[in-house]
Amino acid sequence: MQNLLVFQSLWAMERRHPDGHERSLEENIAAIVEAGFDGISAHYTSRHDVVRLNEAIRGTGLKIEGVCFPRSVEDLRLTLELASEFPVSHIDLQADIRPRRVEDCLPLLDGWMRLAEQARVPVYVETHRHRITSDLLFTLDLLDRRPDLPLLADLSHYLVGREFAFPVEDESHAQIRRVLDNARAFHGRIGSCQQIQIELSFAQHRPWLELFRNWWACGFRKWRARAADDAELVMTCELGPRPYAITDRHGNDTTDRWAEALLLREMVREIWAESAMLPARETRDLTPEVVT
Repeated sequence: MQNLLVFQSLWAMERRHPDGHERSLEENIAAIVEAGFDGISAHYTSRHDVVRLNEAIRGTGLKIEGVCFPRSVEDLRLTLELASEFPVSHIDLQADIRPRRVEDCLPLLDGWMRLAEQARVPVYVETHRHRITSDLLFTLDLLDRRPDLPLLADLSHYLVGREFAFPVEDESHAQIRRVLDNARAFHGRIGSCQQIQIELSFAQHRPWLELFRNWWACGFRKWRARAADDAELVMTCELGPRPYAITDRHGNDTTDRWAEALLLREMVREIWAESAMLPARETRDLTPEVVT
């Protein structure tokens, strides 16, 4: 049976509040376990940090999404070595390089995919601003040249990066659906045309929440249609601290991000359950008018 796993980002557990208090790694892991998440997302770029992380989660049953930021093909080797020694669900590759020509990207993408195949570790390229996939249209050009490139879809970056008009036009929906064709995992946050991360629980943000619900539902159906019967899909809750989180004049979050992460997780589980009852099909996104 296909299964959904919902992870929590350790980066999103950072407070970054003016009082300076930060929870320890062990405290964050305990909260994530108690809340019933299936895994965590954490950097896989330092042996010291990865060893400490795996010691902290020993016996918890938590799985790991390993995040890395390579600038060359060789930069990925350490992450894959760590992933082979300390197993992960997959690697989230944020390619920290920004070539202006598609042709200059292909040797990097091919090299990373070759190393991933040799290591037998799933590696997904994240759709993210200030990365190789920064621009939506450029990413679509990459997919034209590498149609099977496995992506980790964080759609918030494209919504704010392209500043889509709202309601979103059919052309933009089609472009997002092309990304979803290649999505092997997801990062979850709600954005708008102007902000990368907005509060889920604010009534005025309901139209944006519905937009993402429909995009994720489409992505989940597409994933179900192509994945193996026993495959696992990972969605990571990634409600980041400031400057992602909107803050008040004192530098504190305008909402409880942990509480909203739990709301997001339940919403994602609902979408997953609904996706089992619907066919994988091309659907237009029907969203209400923006509340002003």
